[in-house]
Amino acid sequence: MASHNELGRKGEALTEEYLLRNGYQVLAKNWRYLKAEIDIIAKKGDVLAIIEVKTRTSVDIISPEAAVNSKKIKLLVAAANEYVIQNDLDVEVRFDIVAIHKKNEKYNMNHIKDAFLFF
Repeated sequence: MASHNELGRKGEALTEEYLLRNGYQVLAKNWRYLKAEIDIIAKKGDVLAIIEVKTRTSVDIISPEAAVNSKKIKLLVAAANEYVIQNDLDVEVRFDIVAIHKKNEKYNMNHIKDAFLFF
């Protein structure tokens, strides 16, 4: 497996651990719909969190959260809508980004809730 794939998987695993510690129930990981993939779908109370995990070793060129562009947002929204329909859910849907920066062996995490409000 390519090292960037391993880094991405590590970031997703760290995010899952973080979510569980903070009272979320993880419903799905790497859920696919058409061309979209949702990294993590989690629920806390009546809120369904659609979580995009971005893990980087360098933030010199672009921050992890800035790597989520309008095309990716449209795909995530369509996939989230389909997930809600397929599972007949009555929930508030929130789109989050978990930005992780790995420096040496340390991982710094930033959970940005309602991240798409800023795009």
